[in-house]
Amino acid sequence: MTSDLGALDSRGWWAVVVTYEGKVTCARFERVRRAPHPGGAWVRPGEWRSSLDEAAYVAGVEKIRDAIADGVVYQANLCRVLSAELPAGATIEGLGARLARGNPAPHAMTVKVPGLEVACASPELYLARDGDVVESRPIKGTARTPDGFLPKDHAENVMIVDLVRNDLGRIAEVGSVEVPGLCEVEEHPGLVHLVSTVRARLAGGHGWPELIAATFPPGSVTGAPKSSALKLLGMLEPVPRGPYCGAVGWVDADSRRGGLAVGIRSFWAEEGLLRFGTGAGITWGSDPLLEWRETELKAARLLEVASGEGAGQGLAERGARRP
Repeated sequence: MTSDLGALDSRGWWAVVVTYEGKVTCARFERVRRAPHPGGAWVRPGEWRSSLDEAAYVAGVEKIRDAIADGVVYQANLCRVLSAELPAGATIEGLGARLARGNPAPHAMTVKVPGLEVACASPELYLARDGDVVESRPIKGTARTPDGFLPKDHAENVMIVDLVRNDLGRIAEVGSVEVPGLCEVEEHPGLVHLVSTVRARLAGGHGWPELIAATFPPGSVTGAPKSSALKLLGMLEPVPRGPYCGAVGWVDADSRRGGLAVGIRSFWAEEGLLRFGTGAGITWGSDPLLEWRETELKAARLLEVASGEGAGQGLAERGARRP
């Protein structure tokens, strides 16, 4: 295990987790094989509590809208972290197996290494690499059905695509950045997203350290301009995001291939607690209460799987309260 991203350009197959705050965990495995997801015990977690309750979240949205009016940011992704007691006997592989059955996702991954346990059901590709070709597929825009998207969803997606283009352009061959897909509708369990694709070719001399340095944290979970959004969110969010909104995935250094998901739809075990993050992108056109409800929509399916509860129950009904 190492925190050196340069190891990903060496040899072997690696599991990779980078927290939103930048803590890197790279674990190289001696043996890699195809196998079913491992089973494990799972016990329903305790009562969920939120780092921001509805009133605090709505107030945060208003502050972001004020910052937009002042020209500080164009968009920012306001998040909250839910926590529940992790019962004795519950294992992260057990939760990962439940997610694989109940909420299959294109970039799902369960990671259990010393000091780190994550069960991720991410629908969003942060970075894929095949040799020198890299691709990102930012998600912006969430609705229950395709006809539920608002004009602000498309505008937000285009803003983030421009940000990702600029990030990749910092380490790409001149003229190689392209957008082969813009605001395409993707269906996922319980909701739909607008997804775009940005592709580029790495300039000579650049590898994983330079690629992540130029693009992290992912633009879809920060805002634009990224540096201003990060400062603003640091003032509005009371707890660290951890693996949520970071990067979770794998790298095969021998074949120079890899895939890192944006660490959304992710649970992680920490200090006897199970944590889960949810958030929404805020623009000038945002309705604060609707943004709160979007965070509930994004979390509902995953918490149902983890808790074994029926569909349609809101987080408020689950007791997701601010401590």
